[in-house]
Amino acid sequence: MIRQLIDVVGPEHARPLRRMVTGLVAGAVFQGIAFALLVPLLEALLGSDPDEVWPWMWALLGVAVLYGLAYYDSMRTGFAAGASLSRSLHHRIGDRVAELPLGWFVPEQVGRLGQLATKNVMDIMGVPAHLLRPLVTSYVTPLTVVAAMYLFDWRLALAATLTVPVIVLVYRWSTQLTRTADEIRHAAQAETGGRVVEFAQLQPVLRVFGRDGAPESGRLTDALRTQAEASRRSLVTGVPGLVGFTLVIQAAFTVVLVTGTYLALDGDLDAARLLAILVLAVRFTEPLAETAVLGSALRSARHALDQVAELLAEPTLPQPATARVPADNTVSFDDVRFGYGERPVLTGVSMTLPEGTMTALVGPSGSGKTTIGKLIPRFWDVDSGTVRIGGVDVREIEPEELMSRISVVFQDVYLFQGTILENIRLGRPGASDADVRAAARLARVDEIVHRLPDGWEATVGEGGTQLSGGERQRVSIARAILKDAPIVLLDEATSSLDPENEQAVQEALTALTTGRTLLVIAHRLRTVAAADQILFLDEGRIAESGSHDELLARDGRYASFWAGRSRAGAWRLTQEWA
Repeated sequence: MIRQLIDVVGPEHARPLRRMVTGLVAGAVFQGIAFALLVPLLEALLGSDPDEVWPWMWALLGVAVLYGLAYYDSMRTGFAAGASLSRSLHHRIGDRVAELPLGWFVPEQVGRLGQLATKNVMDIMGVPAHLLRPLVTSYVTPLTVVAAMYLFDWRLALAATLTVPVIVLVYRWSTQLTRTADEIRHAAQAETGGRVVEFAQLQPVLRVFGRDGAPESGRLTDALRTQAEASRRSLVTGVPGLVGFTLVIQAAFTVVLVTGTYLALDGDLDAARLLAILVLAVRFTEPLAETAVLGSALRSARHALDQVAELLAEPTLPQPATARVPADNTVSFDDVRFGYGERPVLTGVSMTLPEGTMTALVGPSGSGKTTIGKLIPRFWDVDSGTVRIGGVDVREIEPEELMSRISVVFQDVYLFQGTILENIRLGRPGASDADVRAAARLARVDEIVHRLPDGWEATVGEGGTQLSGGERQRVSIARAILKDAPIVLLDEATSSLDPENEQAVQEALTALTTGRTLLVIAHRLRTVAAADQILFLDEGRIAESGSHDELLARDGRYASFWAGRSRAGAWRLTQEWA
């Protein structure tokens, strides 16, 4: 477990952990020696000259002091290590999550990741703070006691030694009994966590449609029921192992007791020494009995370590062996094929987005428009084909260099808990307040600020809940303006804006795109018509490409799309009176 713990928390924690383990081992050895000193002490105390007890008393006191010093140092190091482990683990988990491809973040991972970053981290923190001391003691102290018993009577020591393999076998059997049940219980807990998050997120929908007892909430109920059943099964399965291990510990002491009694009755062992060795035998079995109590906590800690280790071992996108720098900011796709699992999305896309031009990507829902926008910044790697920037495969560009060239405005905007200024500054963390406010004015965020009581220091709430959808979208656009990257990807960037603010943001985006490569995924007719080129995507392929006027003249799929959108834009709701 110690080696796995160091692997999970990182090599920087190896030294304090090893120091702690060394202190615990030393303390456990001193504890075993102190127990062993009880034999000559009791023999002297029960002998003909009680004054002979004092040398052994002073020796016991000295060993006790050494034990206390070792114990204090190991505990101080352990609690300090536990506190630093929390920071380190959260940083390592966060760094790994940031490096994973977005394809990893399927819905079922939400509950697992939440549990991993909370309960599992706490379980791992408990290893140096609470578990290592009894764990080391339960192994090292009995071994020290058995070794000391050989100094006093090899026959009783041999009897104790012969019980060790039986104790180990029963312990492994009891652990194996509960391992499968624990795995099922942990999986059920992760599933329940995901369902709780889902249930909370769906509250607006559930309440609007009056479906509090609908299948959506039923899924949570089923998950809770499954978790309860898994916990019950884990408890029922673990009881026989716990009882069996406790019985074999008592049997080990009984073996020593019977052997000592036989030797005493036979005259080979005096009563004083037998009494002293039986006290030592109690100290041999007592730490072992603690292992049974620690079983559940040890399994939880080991499971937590396995889960974190599994996350840290998740493959990230391959890094380039020799990084290259793009010559310019032209984006091109060459026979790109990509799918999510077994579901193909792009089936041979080839296109070029010339530097400094605006390209509109249109097509029916599910045709792969958003996927194209996410392949450019390499959120995923293509299944086949090549995505290039400036003639260089994005897989050959350093991630920092690649992301420095790209700004993205997503369709679904998420704002972090904090002020409007802080959320805009994410686009360029080193930007001054003046630069942030200038970007905000271009995106018309200043109009939002003037309506809020706290102005620029107004908090947006978790996820941006204090702002409307259109307001969140404008904050996101301000981020992209502030970043000032040469490639800009807009995924339905104006979908949440009213006509007046859409016009204002369009003017800001026009200024933003001067000399930049712009890809717009949009259905707004005004946005599409203003593009230098339009790519019509259908069934994972580029069905048509050209300017707005050229595509209308062809009277093909784009012309039908344009006509349908134009008719939809003229729809009106009317009321007829009977």
